[in-house]
Amino acid sequence: MKIKHTEVDIPEDNPFKNCKLGREKYGQILTTIIGSYSDGFVLGIDNKWGTGKTTFVKMWKQQLDNENYKTLYFNAWSNDFDSNPLIAILSELKTLNPSSDDVSFKKLLTKGAIITQNLLPAVVKAIAEKYIDIAVIKDALEEVAKSAGDILKTEIDDYSKKKKGLVDFKKDLETYVEKNTEKQPLIFIIDELDRCRPSYAVEVLEQIKHFFSVKGTVFVLAIDKIQLGNAIKGFYGSESIDSNEYLRRFIDIEYTIPPPPTGVFCQYLFDYYQFDLFFNKPARKHPELIDEKELFLNISTKIFDKDNITLRQQEKIFAHARLALNTIPEKNYLYPEMFFLLTYIRDQKSSFYLNIRNRKFKPQQFIDNLKDLLPQNLDKYDVTHFIYLEAQFAMFYDNYCKESHVPSNLYEHNPESKESVLLVNSSYGTKEANDVFLGYLTSFSTRNRSGTKLSILLDKIDLLENVIN
Repeated sequence: MKIKHTEVDIPEDNPFKNCKLGREKYGQILTTIIGSYSDGFVLGIDNKWGTGKTTFVKMWKQQLDNENYKTLYFNAWSNDFDSNPLIAILSELKTLNPSSDDVSFKKLLTKGAIITQNLLPAVVKAIAEKYIDIAVIKDALEEVAKSAGDILKTEIDDYSKKKKGLVDFKKDLETYVEKNTEKQPLIFIIDELDRCRPSYAVEVLEQIKHFFSVKGTVFVLAIDKIQLGNAIKGFYGSESIDSNEYLRRFIDIEYTIPPPPTGVFCQYLFDYYQFDLFFNKPARKHPELIDEKELFLNISTKIFDKDNITLRQQEKIFAHARLALNTIPEKNYLYPEMFFLLTYIRDQKSSFYLNIRNRKFKPQQFIDNLKDLLPQNLDKYDVTHFIYLEAQFAMFYDNYCKESHVPSNLYEHNPESKESVLLVNSSYGTKEANDVFLGYLTSFSTRNRSGTKLSILLDKIDLLENVIN
């Protein structure tokens, strides 16, 4: 049984073979864009964290390789331990031609050295003070460093040299790329930039723009613009920075991968985590349990659709639910919709979950909090179904909060009129909804489940019971 979602295998001959989200077509669209604007530009693929950008760009990279494009993949987050991204980017470019006697690359390095020379003495001193405690070594480093006046004079003298060096660098870079890409644009994918240190993220952007933006090179930035914008604001120390406007200086074309249909992804997670190993157990073929799988998939799809959480968050919820299933005996009721909802609440609404766990809510408070969770604007059939779920959930919670054999806090029965009266209201609000809600509550009293407490699910979800082999 799988608990952790591992990286998707990407077959070389069919890179999108294992993509369950139907994203191959988006790779084809992006390839067409690159073919149409081969002179070079910066493409930003903007999607939130946890939506599968990395998997997509790796599949697309292999697809591009298969179509004879030269591609490079650079994980910026894995490389932000280095203070200078220029070195890391040049190292990636070197892989286009690993030959040690490549003259064109050596020329590129020479020009790169010209435009990045000289450390300020303040920087040298700061490095020494951070890492070295021996005063003699500090003094030696400071002695070697040039004085502030000398640096200023040198910088002025070298300005025109650096300016020409930048022009020469870009010209040599263009030549190097053209020589090693056979008239196709180089696709340089930069991933995880939004997770880097703010200073590193900004330096990567600045160096792409000023040093590496040349004909024949397409940079692809797989980013979450909101998170990258926060990094930019953090670097400049101001919330007033317009990060969108800032990023427009660097990104020529923006693209967003559409999210997959929620039901498709839920089914994929259901299969990946092998839920059928539980739902297909022989004892669960009982007529009262036979529809549990359908109920589980239906509620997960509707809740994920409503709250629009990321694919990674959905994976996490399914993974925890699958683990918790291992504590449920084969012949026991699962109450799949409540089971899923509680797992979801535990992960996404932690304060709500703790208040449930600690019996902090009065019955009406509990129902009112459910309102923000359950889908609204449903058709008549779905409303009736969710009122049933709401009534069952409320009853289990009420039983969890009160002593056994104490009358319900949800409704009371008048022995004289032989009618029942609600003490709470359904979150769906209408008189019709309340009538249906009351009908379900009173019907539960005729079943064996009327005294069931919510703790039978809470304890399993919190992994407080032994895993069953």
